[in-house]
Amino acid sequence: MPKRILTGTVVSDVNDKTIVVRVERKVKHPLYGKIIRRSKKYHAHDEANEFKAGETVRIEETKPISKNKTWIALSRTNETKLAE
Repeated sequence: MPKRILTGTVVSDVNDKTIVVRVERKVKHPLYGKIIRRSKKYHAHDEANEFKAGETVRIEETKPISKNKTWIALSRTNETKLAE
């Protein structure tokens, strides 16, 4: 089975070798039909502590590294997000 790759924004880089990435997705409300944003935070492994808060990164699913970390940071993306 292929590994999932997601794109999100780094929310926190305080911990050593760990970043927290918020991944947003847009879904249609089941009753009203309006498009709404849903987000989820993932803990990702960052071996070199190279990613900083605010950057857009790609993360890949991997075997469990710790209790909360099952993702690894791959690379930065050049995607620019609109101001929220």
